[in-house]
Amino acid sequence: MHQVDFVHGSVGKAILQSALPMFVAQFFNLLYNIVDRIFIGRIPGEGTAALGGVGLCFPIIIIVLAFSNLFGTGGAPLFSIARGRGDDNSAAKIQSVSFFLLSAAAVVITLLGFFLARPLLRLFGASANAMQYALPYLRIYILGTFFSMIATGMNPFLNAQGFPGFGMATVVAGAVMNLVLDPVFIFALHLGVRGAALATVISQALSASFVLWILRSRRVDLKLRVLHPKQWAAVGLYAKDIIGLGTAGFIMQFTNSLVQVFCNATLVRFGGDLYVSVMTIVASVRQVLELPVLAIGEGASPVLSFNYGAGRGDRVRKGIRIMTVTMLLYTLVSWLFVLWHPEWFIRIFTSDHSILKDAVPALHIYFFAFIFQGLQYTGQTTFKSLNKKKQAIFFSLLRKAILVIPLTLLLPHLFGLGTDGVFMAEPISNVVGGSACFLTMLLTVLPELKRLAPARKESSGE
Repeated sequence: MHQVDFVHGSVGKAILQSALPMFVAQFFNLLYNIVDRIFIGRIPGEGTAALGGVGLCFPIIIIVLAFSNLFGTGGAPLFSIARGRGDDNSAAKIQSVSFFLLSAAAVVITLLGFFLARPLLRLFGASANAMQYALPYLRIYILGTFFSMIATGMNPFLNAQGFPGFGMATVVAGAVMNLVLDPVFIFALHLGVRGAALATVISQALSASFVLWILRSRRVDLKLRVLHPKQWAAVGLYAKDIIGLGTAGFIMQFTNSLVQVFCNATLVRFGGDLYVSVMTIVASVRQVLELPVLAIGEGASPVLSFNYGAGRGDRVRKGIRIMTVTMLLYTLVSWLFVLWHPEWFIRIFTSDHSILKDAVPALHIYFFAFIFQGLQYTGQTTFKSLNKKKQAIFFSLLRKAILVIPLTLLLPHLFGLGTDGVFMAEPISNVVGGSACFLTMLLTVLPELKRLAPARKESSGE
């Protein structure tokens, strides 16, 4: 497949060449869980209840994704920066250590998740009725943790080497498999939610195998080397930096999980189990609409990182401008579609028309300030790509942990807002957190990039 050139030619073209395959990959990656929800929501006689039960598993699934981000998105920008400096030896070691950390974490999470599934679901607010759907789904899903973490965590290294097409292909293969297996296992074999989880695990195993096969092949510039036990002692030399940068992505996903827990618990209190199903639909719509935003960020990240490592501040600044404009335009258009035709999105996930009267206003409230999320992702992507750990971590904490969770607990009690207060926490946090993140990026990163190019010329004698 074609390799993207991060150094020469148009910055916009390089971002586009990375972002388009990443969008397809993100879309099909989302299908793993979205397709499950679409089919589960249509199980005769119990679809809505099953959908709510499986929705209670999302916080745990998000935690698994958080650890993938900790080691995957923490390692990939460092890998790109090292390659930009011409230090392929360090880049190769970063890639190997990231794989080691992902594998070790997957083993621990699998063991803990399987045996603690029931108490965790109870902690997250599962009723006796919801438990009959949530527990079997989660226990099967958690057995595929290794495949999920490798497929998600190592994929960014394909993009970082300029092969987003390979990254796309690995995800598409698994997602198509899931799309085929879901109806067979759920309906034909009458396995219900167990079938949905089993289909997902098999599909993730296919994606993980594909990722490892490519990274171990001659097709990439830097092959993945599995660390020998004698080399494990050297893991700490790189693990600190990988974990330090990946902490921002970890916090973002982990706090997403906490937000889901608090939202579900508060919604059950003020609206009952039905509103957990509503929140599951709203969260699913958000995941769909976030796809292009995530793809733009993932497409821009290796371009920014590589050129930052190479000392090309002008190309980094141009990449940030392109990313900002593209994200703002997309989030504006998406918000307008949600405002005008919310039922289009809701009917993707349920055929129960009675839920529309509760889901439509919830969707309107939740997405009211979606454009400010574009500012948040622009700032976060820039901080992560340029190895700005402190800023990336702080703004990950600010929007979710410091703003959303307290607002979720407080707003339902004010002015009789009830369940509306839960959905209102998201737009408020987008405005405050997104604006603060973007402005801080402008005031701190851009001046450094303006100084970077002249300093590079002086040091190279140009």
